[in-house]
Amino acid sequence: MGDQLTFDLPIQQASGVEDFFIAQSNEEALSWLDRWPDWPNRALILYGPQGSGKSHLAAIWRRRSDACLLQADELSDNEIVRAGAGHVVLDHVERVSRPENWELVLHLLNLVREQGHTILLLARQAPSLWPVELADLRSRLGAIQAVAISEPEDQLLSAVLLKLLADRQIRASKDVVAYVAARIERSYAAAGRVAAALDAQALGEQRALTVPLARRVLEDLSAGRAD
Repeated sequence: MGDQLTFDLPIQQASGVEDFFIAQSNEEALSWLDRWPDWPNRALILYGPQGSGKSHLAAIWRRRSDACLLQADELSDNEIVRAGAGHVVLDHVERVSRPENWELVLHLLNLVREQGHTILLLARQAPSLWPVELADLRSRLGAIQAVAISEPEDQLLSAVLLKLLADRQIRASKDVVAYVAARIERSYAAAGRVAAALDAQALGEQRALTVPLARRVLEDLSAGRAD
């Protein structure tokens, strides 16, 4: 037990949903979810890079609100009518491209609000960067509280690495995770790539994850980027 990694991070548990690590980069987002249902204009936008925990937070909120999940680029009139009967999570809003799809987003926002429900919108980019041409929709989005989830700080990056490895059934010591976290880009995407590479190498060699193994993986990844 002495070499197992632990973190002095608060944990948010919600109705059986997997624990969520709270840090400065995501605490505002979690705070806004805790304010539900008292969201201005009955809506909230969470945006941040891939792997930043938006879907995890949305899952926590869905358990609280019994909301349905819709994909923004796959909206249809039938889905909107069905979704208008309750709370909604609208995911991947940055993927919407066609004007007619943005009209469906506007229709959904209006219907949810008219029915007295709430909607959580998720995207990788800030709403100011979404390619919205409809003036009415731009105005509506501008009135919705938008909260960013930024790239992880050092302690959270280590926690994310540990979780990604644990998801792959890899036991990681404190020394290994600290070694890796100190040598990779501070981003969720980098953590995901490195965890996958460590998993593949450890599996291929049929051995435990050690600092020397991690060193070779990072060197190989660095050489690959240089190529």
